[in-house]
Amino acid sequence: MNMSDMPLFPVTVVGSLPRSDDMLKALRNKQKGTITKEAFDAIADKAVLEALRLQEDAGVEIVSDGEQRRDSFFSFIAEHIEGARLMSLAEMLDFVEDKAAFERLLSALDVPAFAIKNPVAVSNLKRKSPLALNDYLYLRKQTAKLIKMTLPGPYLMTRSMWVKALSSKFYPDKESMGNAVVNILREELAALCDNGCQFVQFDEPVLTEVAFAGPNETHTFMCAALSEKSSPKEELDFAVDLINRVVEGFSGKIKTALHVCRGNWSRKESVLLRGAYGPLVPFFSRMNVDQLVLEYATDRAGSMDVLADLPDDKEIGLGVVDPRTAEVETVDFVLNKVKELLKYRRPEQIYLNSDCGFGTFSDRPMNTPEIAAKKMHVMRVAADMLRSEYK
Repeated sequence: MNMSDMPLFPVTVVGSLPRSDDMLKALRNKQKGTITKEAFDAIADKAVLEALRLQEDAGVEIVSDGEQRRDSFFSFIAEHIEGARLMSLAEMLDFVEDKAAFERLLSALDVPAFAIKNPVAVSNLKRKSPLALNDYLYLRKQTAKLIKMTLPGPYLMTRSMWVKALSSKFYPDKESMGNAVVNILREELAALCDNGCQFVQFDEPVLTEVAFAGPNETHTFMCAALSEKSSPKEELDFAVDLINRVVEGFSGKIKTALHVCRGNWSRKESVLLRGAYGPLVPFFSRMNVDQLVLEYATDRAGSMDVLADLPDDKEIGLGVVDPRTAEVETVDFVLNKVKELLKYRRPEQIYLNSDCGFGTFSDRPMNTPEIAAKKMHVMRVAADMLRSEYK
């Protein structure tokens, strides 16, 4: 199937799904070096098939591999990029500029400092193996459905991997590291495109943090180096430049999306970011991606009115279910969200998805497979009803 054959209101996912106990154990053993590649792949292949069946049974039309082989949506890149070292947030305390502030931040945000890991540039960066291509090729053999592959965005990679005490010898500033990151992601995007992948999503959750906080305010754990960030405008201009350089020349060859949420590491709403997308809309408007994947199932996302100012050609991957809650949304809730967006987008420009991934960090899934399946099924029921109404 091609993207052009999709029905109205396609149902898809943001990426991650909960990992089984066997998969979690395999991921831990892989990091410790106590499992062979063959044994890991056997367990991971089974986990991917389970994630695929979960989506297919729920009626998802554009599937992912559930990011089963990844420790998180971001940390997994360390094993594929030469010059990147995986460090726990606890280990990073020895290198961030303001250790006391970082410790307070981790505590306030309900972040497990030893469990969550971050890739850091400790030498020159180079793509030594595919980031997502092999995962795509395996999934392609298992399903006739359209596939969405996910990659960390270039701004997240650049700012999270640059830690002055460890990186400055090789990359004196964020711009020089950005060049390396753009090259890595372009190589990966080209490989996916050449092998038939039709849809790639770049994850940039930290953009909301940049927009909502000034250069000297508290920053999220995802970018330890953001204590050194410039003004929000300068940082967001940099983010626009990076993503546009990554996707340059791919228009019409592969659908590209940018996912921006407000954090998905805790069920405690009080520790997650809050604010409408309004400050980001001028920057979204200049990003040469086909689709913006945005969360709107939570009140923290604010009003959709701000989306009226986006260019007419931008699609929206609309978040209509919350991956962090055990309560399953009603079909009417989803329908009302879509009809609100229909004030600003045409039916063919709206995709349905959850606000964020259901798995995120392997050891901290936001939900159970059973609840995730129910939420995905609600989206499909709503999509079928919408198709009957907007033929």
